[in-house]
Amino acid sequence: MLPVTSHASAASVSHIMVDEESAGQRLDNFLIRHLKGVPKTHIYRIIRSGEVRRNKGRVGAQDRVQAGDVLRIPPIRTAERNKTQLAHPAPGRDFPVVFEDDAFLAINKPAGTAVHGGSGVSFGVIEQLRQARPQARLLELVHRLDRETSGLLLIAKKRSALTALQDQFRARETGKTYLALVRGKWPDKRKVLDQPLHKYLLPDGERRVKVTQPDNPNAMRAVSLVRVARTIAAPPGLPGGSAEGFTLLEVTIKTGRTHQIRVHLSHAGHPIVGDEKYGDFELNRQLDRLGYRRMFLHAWRLRLVHPVTGEPVDLQVELPAELQAWTKLVVSD
Repeated sequence: MLPVTSHASAASVSHIMVDEESAGQRLDNFLIRHLKGVPKTHIYRIIRSGEVRRNKGRVGAQDRVQAGDVLRIPPIRTAERNKTQLAHPAPGRDFPVVFEDDAFLAINKPAGTAVHGGSGVSFGVIEQLRQARPQARLLELVHRLDRETSGLLLIAKKRSALTALQDQFRARETGKTYLALVRGKWPDKRKVLDQPLHKYLLPDGERRVKVTQPDNPNAMRAVSLVRVARTIAAPPGLPGGSAEGFTLLEVTIKTGRTHQIRVHLSHAGHPIVGDEKYGDFELNRQLDRLGYRRMFLHAWRLRLVHPVTGEPVDLQVELPAELQAWTKLVVSD
């Protein structure tokens, strides 16, 4: 990122030339990285309003910048920066590394940790990782996981690796399999969930997703493949839950829609244990009293092609300790 005129934090228009290393990045992500401390809401506002220009023309948040592009940045005063974040930067934190080389790393994200700051969260995995590795030239999220989902998360260390891996995800060339524990006995013959999803907002502005009709203009196709791993008994002391029991599923997603697995399984009548958005709330309360206090959704396995060598990579991370307790309640395999 090469400044052509003044720095973007001054109260004047500035221009930034995109370098080779940043080529292919989305405009919004490029500006979030460059305009450190400026709230994301402000960055999206100046993009939507047309105040950000690329080569003198309008540009959208999802458009990808190219080497040599010149971006016009409107005046952004220092007072507009997020003072809380500047005064309290993210604490450095290392996460368990499953795989790492010069191109990317895969970590085991714990449940309860957001992948990035925003929406009421000051910081997440990526901000903490950057603080813990100040020598790293680049660290960028390849994809995302819900805050309450644990498991495999990819971080790119090179711009070329980031774009190559994201291209694989968009082209559905990766194999992403999750472990999910659901209420009741899942039918063995039900192996494909091909139901479109629709995003909407609650009155308080919180995002939700639901299954919709294919002819809905806002419908997004979503496909989940389901395999029964084992049947699990209800924990001792669970009122009225012993007869129904639970099923541990391996769910491979062919599309990467927001909350896809959670909505698909809930719509099928088998909500994920501990899901506070789409789950069985009374069951969750009962399980909470027994010490089961998190959503049972874990990014277990990820197959991809190495962005540099072209070799297949098969990553896997087992269930965390708080979920392994359920495996002691097995009824049958």
